[in-house]
Amino acid sequence: MRVTFIKPNIGRLDHSLYVDEGRMEPLQLGVLAGLTPPDVECVLHDDRIDEIPYDEPTDLVAITVEIYTARRAYEIAEEYRNRGVPVILGGFHPTLIPEECAQYADSIFVGDAELGWGEVIEDARNGELKPYYKSKPGTPQVGGTLPRRDLFKGKGYLPITLMQFSRGCRFACDFCAISVFFDRTNYVRKTREILNEIENQDRKFVFFVDDNFLSNHEAAKAFLRELIPMRIRWVSQASIDMTNDLELMDLLAESGCIGNVIGFESLDPRNLQQMKKGPNLLREKRDSKILKQGWDQYDKPLQVLRDYHLQTWAAFTLGHDFDTVESIRETSDFAMQNKFCFAAYNILMPYPSTEFYDRLEAEGRLLWDGKWWLHPEYRFNHAAFVPKNMTPDELTDACWQCRRDWNKASSVFYRMWDFKTHLSSPTRLAVYLKYNPIYAREAYRKQGMLFGLFRRNARKKMAETETSACAEAIEQ
Repeated sequence: MRVTFIKPNIGRLDHSLYVDEGRMEPLQLGVLAGLTPPDVECVLHDDRIDEIPYDEPTDLVAITVEIYTARRAYEIAEEYRNRGVPVILGGFHPTLIPEECAQYADSIFVGDAELGWGEVIEDARNGELKPYYKSKPGTPQVGGTLPRRDLFKGKGYLPITLMQFSRGCRFACDFCAISVFFDRTNYVRKTREILNEIENQDRKFVFFVDDNFLSNHEAAKAFLRELIPMRIRWVSQASIDMTNDLELMDLLAESGCIGNVIGFESLDPRNLQQMKKGPNLLREKRDSKILKQGWDQYDKPLQVLRDYHLQTWAAFTLGHDFDTVESIRETSDFAMQNKFCFAAYNILMPYPSTEFYDRLEAEGRLLWDGKWWLHPEYRFNHAAFVPKNMTPDELTDACWQCRRDWNKASSVFYRMWDFKTHLSSPTRLAVYLKYNPIYAREAYRKQGMLFGLFRRNARKKMAETETSACAEAIEQ
């Protein structure tokens, strides 16, 4: 038996196909391959670089689907199904909106596929693939499963190893699909299993792809103490409230942390309160009692990060109800003044099944028929809803101006001159100089990209999908 794993691309450029220069290993597919019985042949095709050989014999195609790759994933699924090959879709998108995904595949997996992958393989082996599989989210790589990293060889991925310490996040940000998928729960792996995985790969630079590496401070501290002797360099994603715990900060530095992706989201406390991003608001504690709370525009947390020489990959979501074109410009100025390593100026996106999506739908503010990820005319990094204090086009343009200014060569040169972060060590300088040009090129190339590769019968397909959904609703 052969299983073909597929990582879809986003789509195409107006003038050519798109190859993702900043692509990283598809860890989730490597893990599933690691969970697959050894007598089953596993093949990986990454649509971000590979030309998919649809006529290559296979018994099952497994496609991981995110909202930005949904349209392309459906195109790939159609090609295989037209050849009589069964297709199963899994990942965030099938979990958030299963009724849509089920129309494009023979089977879907809702929830954490790792916990039920063995059943899928056995059913496929016996020709009895079920249309629907479901499991609850849980601890990643149970039993110490090692990813099949051999499948990543020769595909030109960035030279950084992806791993997991935990999954999920305890916070409840209203726009966040992660909170929905994991039901505000954080699942932590056993330390010995992670250390074993580090020992079983040959790189010393690791990206822990956790949704929030520091969601559980005490669990993180216990892990970091054991990580110190491994003498690796690593980055992850973490919430800004880490700066309230100096013991944690000490351990981050001692364990080889270079920096973290941090979701600042907004500089307006009203936006933070509305989106339920409580950890970003200032709180000083002593003996579990809050001594002070308020808003200092991140001054104290940023000083702590700099004192520990940690680089910051700042992430902003722009288009909240209290945002204006002027405040977006101020966000860009704030990031530049702080000389962050990277900054992502993300248009706030309504993900299905989130509280934010439901609110916009109730207020009649969704654009692109409420399904921007499928619409044949929607373009990457364009507004998908009507903001409160500007037009959708103004929001799109304001975010693009931030992105364009940030990635200019003059900006990269200016931001480099920070002796507490980028120039504090040769490793940090190397990270800064290597990855800034890559992400600058990607920002320019991806802006305005169409989703999917094919435009053929796009509107007809959407109409058929909507008609089918309406018919099912009437029958029920």
